[in-house]
Amino acid sequence: MVRFWIMRDSKWRRALGFGAVPVTLGVLSLLSACGSDGATGAGAGTSGTSNAQSGSGAVEASGASSGGQSGSGTAVTGTAGDVGTAGAVGAAGAAGETAAGNPDGKCSAGVPASGQPADTSSPTTVVGTGSQASCSFDALKSAVSQGGVITFDCGPVPVTLAVTATLNLPTNKNTVIDGGNKVTLDGGKAVQILRFDSANFQANESVLTLQHIALRNGKATPTEAIPVAPAPCSQGWNDGEGGALYMRDGNLIVIDAIFADNVAAPLGPDTGGGAIYILGSKHGAVIVGSTFKDNSASNGGGVAGLFSSLAIYNSLFTGNQATGHDANNNEPDKCSVMNNGQNETGSGGNGGPIYSDGNSVDVTLCGDRITNNSAGVKGFGGGLFFTSNNMMGVLTITDTTITGNTGGSWTNVSTGSVKNVGTAIGVNAKSISVTSSTLQGYP
Repeated sequence: MVRFWIMRDSKWRRALGFGAVPVTLGVLSLLSACGSDGATGAGAGTSGTSNAQSGSGAVEASGASSGGQSGSGTAVTGTAGDVGTAGAVGAAGAAGETAAGNPDGKCSAGVPASGQPADTSSPTTVVGTGSQASCSFDALKSAVSQGGVITFDCGPVPVTLAVTATLNLPTNKNTVIDGGNKVTLDGGKAVQILRFDSANFQANESVLTLQHIALRNGKATPTEAIPVAPAPCSQGWNDGEGGALYMRDGNLIVIDAIFADNVAAPLGPDTGGGAIYILGSKHGAVIVGSTFKDNSASNGGGVAGLFSSLAIYNSLFTGNQATGHDANNNEPDKCSVMNNGQNETGSGGNGGPIYSDGNSVDVTLCGDRITNNSAGVKGFGGGLFFTSNNMMGVLTITDTTITGNTGGSWTNVSTGSVKNVGTAIGVNAKSISVTSSTLQGYP
């Protein structure tokens, strides 16, 4: 017997300010609970754009290689604040990691201009005056609140800055935070590290660029509990997104960065983004040469993009977890309690490393390695969860390895020759292309 799951739109109604009003943005039937490849396509639609672009006022290139890597020397593990030999230690220096990004390959087509490092030769603010002691949280907080180009002068060895309260970014200007391959921002498993919170939706042109930096131990603490009801009614939280970065109505560029051990709300059908949560972005997120390791959230243990295109190049995702369970659905016959205007069942668990949902957004993976991540119990997309609610989104996978991930899967596509992308991906899309890639269970 085939059972169809419905991808709900409650998150989008809340995000757009509709609250509990039952507005429909486009609901699609998905997959068989029996582990089949899912329902057939939902009819053709016009193709969405294939690449996420940066907003106006995007950062300028500064001569980075197509792989988006920085530093000229050999990167070494940054134990006890050691510097790299004959060069920078890479973004992970103070975090005790090796250099950021996928060590086993790269995007053969190169990284677009929107994914090149920002020019920081004329910073707005320099945090520190040459010593570790001068790089205080107060100095960092003041710099972030002003925005512009932020660099650091904390001495010759890597430094970890304890973030004791969330750093709120300005939403009306571009901001660049460049750690110079020596800075880690650490939330101490207590606070969300960065927050960009514009009241609008897919309207803002402002760009946040994070480069040559590590963010770890960030924690998004949920406060909005779902009404108590017996299973299979949804359990957990409606909020608590983005352990390291929460971003609404802004555009994001991440280059040569490491996100490790960040956590968001552990349970809930619509919450997510252990490291990054980006909602309602006009131009989406571009991520280059970066590592997402051991992050967790109910959905999207590493990155959650909601109404936000994702373009990810030369990056590594490993050990990330979607910690929710039973996916999500609207089933009045199984749950009489209303939440977000629907009879919600299931409590998340979709998208171990990467989660994308919304209308007319695309996901591009090129030169990436996505390995040993996991969806939650009865969740989907151990390697990638991507559902285009209006079947206009395009999934492009090139020069990428997706192996060793666990979770349910399905492929639902309207056009093109690729009809099944294996056992690590759950996807609704207009079309899918796979080139020079290794995907578990594919072809």
